[in-house]
Amino acid sequence: MATPLARRPEPGGASPQALPAGPGTAGYAVPASLRGIGAQAAGALGLLTGLWVALSPWFITLQDGGNNATAVDLISGLAVAAVGAFALASPRGFSGLQLGSLLLGIWLIISPPILDHKHPIAHAMYWSNSFSGGVLIALAAAGLGFAALRRTAR
Repeated sequence: MATPLARRPEPGGASPQALPAGPGTAGYAVPASLRGIGAQAAGALGLLTGLWVALSPWFITLQDGGNNATAVDLISGLAVAAVGAFALASPRGFSGLQLGSLLLGIWLIISPPILDHKHPIAHAMYWSNSFSGGVLIALAAAGLGFAALRRTAR
């Protein structure tokens, strides 16, 4: 059975959001615009990337001795997952979270060489963190670009 959707206008001329028609529409709003859907997709991909970074120490060998790489990946991954979860909680996302994702992506790329000075880092950590950081930077750049387009459109 399909749920009928009602449109609620946003204050300040922002895009409308589709809401389930009925008495309980005060909860979470489904994004109705392409920008809102893009923000939700970026938040979901950021959340999945963060979970991978947090759980990767148990799937791949990060370092030959010591546990500092495991701790860094766990803390960084949980931070990235939290940023993605907050982005999912907002139907359109906001640029502060995108900037946080950008900085965390840069950290994921530069952390293996920094950690390599104390204990040797495995090649798998370089590739995993570099790829995850690149994904986060691309998502953040796209989100910041959409936010800039939204500001210039007003």
